[in-house]
Amino acid sequence: MTDILTEIIACKQIEIELQKAAISKEMLINNCNEPMPRISMRASLASSPYGIISEFKRRSPSKGWIKEDAQADTIPPAYEAAGASALSILTDEKYFGGTLKDIRSARPHVQLPILRKDFIIDEYQLYQARIVGADAILLIAAALKKEQCKALAVKAHELELEVLLEIHNEQELEYVNENIDMVGVNNRNLGTFHTDVENSFRLAEKLPKEMLWVSESGISSPETVKQLRAAGFRGFLIGENFMKTPEPGEALKEFITQLEVC
Repeated sequence: MTDILTEIIACKQIEIELQKAAISKEMLINNCNEPMPRISMRASLASSPYGIISEFKRRSPSKGWIKEDAQADTIPPAYEAAGASALSILTDEKYFGGTLKDIRSARPHVQLPILRKDFIIDEYQLYQARIVGADAILLIAAALKKEQCKALAVKAHELELEVLLEIHNEQELEYVNENIDMVGVNNRNLGTFHTDVENSFRLAEKLPKEMLWVSESGISSPETVKQLRAAGFRGFLIGENFMKTPEPGEALKEFITQLEVC
């Protein structure tokens, strides 16, 4: 039985080839000449008392539509006003209901660093991220070979994009290299989409001390954030917990209020 990640990567390869046929890589490179100030996601998380990376996500493979009509020019600014330290914006369309336009729509309205969250397997996607205004990109160890991951991280830095490396187990720590800015522990198994926040606690003792650590997925309570901070994490990626509410920005504001009294 094919797991979800394998299926997504196969679709992503086709999607990128179609995009290249419509807009060549050379055209993207030519559009990267304009200097654009970047906001450091790592620095933002390191200096924040909360470290919440609020995610803009319309749907997921496991839950279906979460908020189909969500607007990228209103929810991200609401997240910023509520106290988010960074933004994660899903740009995969087929499985997550997002597009690159979502980053482009959000960028003029926020001063927070924006992470392009997608299944990045080709440097073409890095040029796209830079052009639409992302500050950082996600590289998923489970979706890449080690050499591929390193090459993409090097290219990301050339384009002034920070790199969040996502791992799910101890073996994937081998993917850490000098071009990685942050290490994220995904609490969601990308094969089955089962979530277990204990994964972050299990791996905490193994993570490189000099790196900034991010815990991703399955975080629904301020108490969990407090415990993860005590374990050494400084970034906490939360999406569905906020997006499933009528007002995601208000949900984040209430979350942070509870965090302050934990």
